[in-house]
Amino acid sequence: MIHIPVLLNEVIDASKPHAGMKFLDGTFGAGGHSKKMCEMLSGNIEIVAIDTDAVSLEKSVELFPSEYKKTLKIFSGNYRNFDVALDKYGIENIDTALLDLGFSSDQMDESGRGFTFQKDQPLLMTLKDPLSENDLTAKEIVNTWDAENIHDIIKYYGEERYAKKITDAIVTAREIKPIETTFELSHIIEKAVPSSYRKQKINPSTRTFQALRITVNDELGSLQDFLEKIIDRIESRGRVVIISFHSLEDRIVKKKFREWEENDIGKRITKKPIIASEEERISNSRSRSAKLRVFEKN
Repeated sequence: MIHIPVLLNEVIDASKPHAGMKFLDGTFGAGGHSKKMCEMLSGNIEIVAIDTDAVSLEKSVELFPSEYKKTLKIFSGNYRNFDVALDKYGIENIDTALLDLGFSSDQMDESGRGFTFQKDQPLLMTLKDPLSENDLTAKEIVNTWDAENIHDIIKYYGEERYAKKITDAIVTAREIKPIETTFELSHIIEKAVPSSYRKQKINPSTRTFQALRITVNDELGSLQDFLEKIIDRIESRGRVVIISFHSLEDRIVKKKFREWEENDIGKRITKKPIIASEEERISNSRSRSAKLRVFEKN
């Protein structure tokens, strides 16, 4: 499946492309947004390309148009450590910082790491590749964490109304045998929730899988760390551009942008988030929950 960048034109417009700019792509993925920036500026741009998945990053760089590869400064790691990447390449400040907090089609469907309940895969849910023995996985959470902690992440990170029923079912099931695959977990969840819930448009496993993925990858912690540091490395009139895909992320971004504005650091370009057009929502289902917020520094 080809990954289609979400809100591509809106991101480009928000990024204020100009010749010689320094652009931080904190979630490089397949490199779609960065590629478009290169095309717009005929390669007259410096791009710091960051991704947690080292293997995916290497593949994406290999597929990046050869005439633009010289623009890339590659950093394998979490975007929360963007300052380490900037220091590594001797870059003091940047003009635009972009985060696309969604998961690419390859990550969700083809990685084999258990992000989707639609395929039977090992219950990992981590973006890190390669994986070390000390890295947290969803399998570890569902099989070893106590019921209270499992309940809390499903309730608060998944915003799941049946968190208690699902947690009880997980704890009961793991006493019989370890839960090792996505299908095993999805089956446990489906049996735990009321039949009416199973008939709704959203799969009953969606929120629990989201909660586990957020926890394994410390997604909210990474975002908060990034926002605490990024504004100090943005040039005057530079921008922070963030696409979020669920309410927890969007709330964090909205709160921080408002805080910056109240402290007279700059202004919110988007008082309300930009969402995908009806045409994009039809052609790219992943855009349906996307919210784009933009902040400009004084």
